[in-house]
Amino acid sequence: MVTIQIYIALLIVVLAIIAISVFLFSKENRSKSLTPLAGIAVALVIAGIIFGENQWIGYGLIGTGVVLAIIDIFIKTNR
Repeated sequence: MVTIQIYIALLIVVLAIIAISVFLFSKENRSKSLTPLAGIAVALVIAGIIFGENQWIGYGLIGTGVVLAIIDIFIKTNR
């Protein structure tokens, strides 16, 4: 494998471990629905992965999705 593929595989494993630990150790009510802003953020990140062949478009979509997710987090914490 190429070095970048090793980094991507390692990143996916680390993110999966974080997601599993948050899911298992979260004491909050798990029936919260996804906000529209978070849904758009997820869709943009997935679109960025799909259109990753063109780096400008792929990274732009992923970056926009991450920014929207951070904005959604700030909106949720301020309520």
